Amino acid sequence: MAIKGAVLGDILGSQYEFHRPKNLDWKNIPLLTNGKAKFTDDSVMMLAIKKAIIEDADLVDTMVSVGRQYPYCGYGGKFFLWINGNRHKPYNSWGNGSAMRVAFVGDYYEDYDEMQRMAEATAVVSHNHPEGIKGAVVTATCIWMAKHGKTKQEIYDYVLEEYPVNEYEYSIGYSLGEIRPRYKWNESCQGSVPAAMRCFYESTDYESFMRNIYSLECDSDTFGAIAGGVAEEYYHGFGDVDADGILRKQLDDFLWDILKS
Repeated sequence: MAIKGAVLGDILGSQYEFHRPKNLDWKNIPLLTNGKAKFTDDSVMMLAIKKAIIEDADLVDTMVSVGRQYPYCGYGGKFFLWINGNRHKPYNSWGNGSAMRVAFVGDYYEDYDEMQRMAEATAVVSHNHPEGIKGAVVTATCIWMAKHGKTKQEIYDYVLEEYPVNEYEYSIGYSLGEIRPRYKWNESCQGSVPAAMRCFYESTDYESFMRNIYSLECDSDTFGAIAGGVAEEYYHGFGDVDADGILRKQLDDFLWDILKS
């Protein structure tokens, strides 16, 4: 279930979103430090989208009603107004919020075209900039590919086609070794999706995927939310990581019930 991997990625990544030590020993630190991890707006919105799809409810109404229950979970400024204001109109955003909330779509829809259409639908309610839409579609498609047995190379080739090295600063075509010295915290889809997928590409299991994220000074919770579902589907689970234990401890009853439904 890709959404579990995405929510777990959000929670584990939250530890270093804004408080990452400069000399973080990302290869050896505990994967989870008590008191530092929490779910963020990434999990709230991806679970709201799942709830809307499962219940065949209005997407915007559900995102707003669920989102307002968690007013301080980390929304960006414009999206905070989108959630809490009276006008829920798209505002041409290319932010990575569209990519971090789409995990359930890539897992739920079997038909490729339907999956891509729904991924776009979850983006355009707020993030209707072409890069915002692309971020959601690419993320959902990578999850769909992993679920349907595509190789890591096939996933890489797809992302590279969407984010070629001659057009994107953090294309998946650049290794993490090349990206680390120059990566700057970036909240855009184009600065997050291909780099997050590179973290997956260079991993060997779910834990090493998360450690690759820790190696970058990045929007780490959102990187985990974007590619966590791909890692879970590709590796068929979490290995030695106690995903269910972490998720049950970190989520409240309302969000947990949506996740396990």
